[in-house]
Amino acid sequence: MTRELVLVRRGAYHDSVTLMRISRALTEMPGVSAAMVAMATDLNLSVIRDLGFPAPEAGPGDLLIALRAEAPEAAVAEADRLLSTFQQPQTPAEQPPLTTRSALRTSADLVLVSVPGEYAFAEAHDAVQAGLPVMIFSDGVTVGQERWLKELAETKDVLVMGPDCGTAAIAGVGLGFANVLTPGPVGVVAASGTGAQQVTCLLDWAGTGVSHVLGVGGRDLSAEVGGLSTLRALRMLDDDPATELIVLISKPAAPEVARAVQEAPLRTPVVRALLREGGPDLTEATEQALRALKRPVPEWPAWPAWSGRTARHKAIKGLYSGGTLGTEAALVAGQGDFVDFGDDVYTRGRAHPMIDPTLRVEALSRAGDTEVVLMDVVLGHGADPDPAASLAHAVARTPATVVVALIGTEGDPQDLHRQAAAFREAGAAVFTSNAQAARHARSLL
Repeated sequence: MTRELVLVRRGAYHDSVTLMRISRALTEMPGVSAAMVAMATDLNLSVIRDLGFPAPEAGPGDLLIALRAEAPEAAVAEADRLLSTFQQPQTPAEQPPLTTRSALRTSADLVLVSVPGEYAFAEAHDAVQAGLPVMIFSDGVTVGQERWLKELAETKDVLVMGPDCGTAAIAGVGLGFANVLTPGPVGVVAASGTGAQQVTCLLDWAGTGVSHVLGVGGRDLSAEVGGLSTLRALRMLDDDPATELIVLISKPAAPEVARAVQEAPLRTPVVRALLREGGPDLTEATEQALRALKRPVPEWPAWPAWSGRTARHKAIKGLYSGGTLGTEAALVAGQGDFVDFGDDVYTRGRAHPMIDPTLRVEALSRAGDTEVVLMDVVLGHGADPDPAASLAHAVARTPATVVVALIGTEGDPQDLHRQAAAFREAGAAVFTSNAQAARHARSLL
């Protein structure tokens, strides 16, 4: 007999990736039909209500365990065992620094800050004050704090990447969400993590490698921040002998900032990929870069659906994990309802959708047979090790027609060709170009 059990543990904080892994492990236990272990944010409380559980009185600092199982007590015991396993103490050599000040006592020459947003500014400040470049993976830093950090960085002659910088690569070493890229002559400055991943993956498909990818944060080109990190990153790549061409990726900048970037005295040519209505998409910008280097532009790999679904399509529904990819798809498609599941409102207290597919699986289950679902699947280090394992099953079950933009390289650990085959077998059309995927979705209406 199946029973329900909902527990709240006050003040028991655990990171969202650990809790997602435990939820998956519990779901795979015999006799467990539903399991969710998460922090009790408003979003997660809404999710457990959608799963049919009663939502308890709890706050974002409380741990929530919701189970529907034949023996829920056994599942709770397994959750406790897994929590203790993930928290086993490490040797001093394995223990990563828990604060920036402790990191400064190591030989590190770059600090990556990934902490709850309210603590990110203080940790980043310590790094910049010590004269180290910093990548702020966390969000939750105010615009005023960002400007202050970047002005301080100018006095220390270091780069601040972020906040909310999800992707970077320094001399082939990936930080955050990072694809496996061939070394080469193109340097990238990006106010968009997934935009950088799309461009660099297409360059890799074309046999043209990347020197560095420097993220600057999505607000850097705003009037409030003034493009401080963008201008510094451009100067750094301009001074780099391995960089022959720079690609700048951003949404439209504030006019005065765009002017400053345009007038920056650089010896290295720059291709600008600025997403706006009527402007070049990321694939077209990549092709411009290849032509500037006098490299051939290939046919971008795509895998058509095995069989077309014959429903009369009326609308496009975009289910995106990457905000810039979603923005690009909406611009190219020219219509539709697009959701960025990587937005802060969806990631408080739960893992990023590149890691945790739960919300998109649920959205696919609600899609109708007259809809074309357009979605991205981003591969690489830091992302879901096998996104097709859950998403392809959801694609196969949905009555909607599905088009997938598969962003990755042949070197990525998920095996891009295996992922493409799984999505195609599930009934989706698969494209390595997000813009081409959006055009295909539009053509189905």
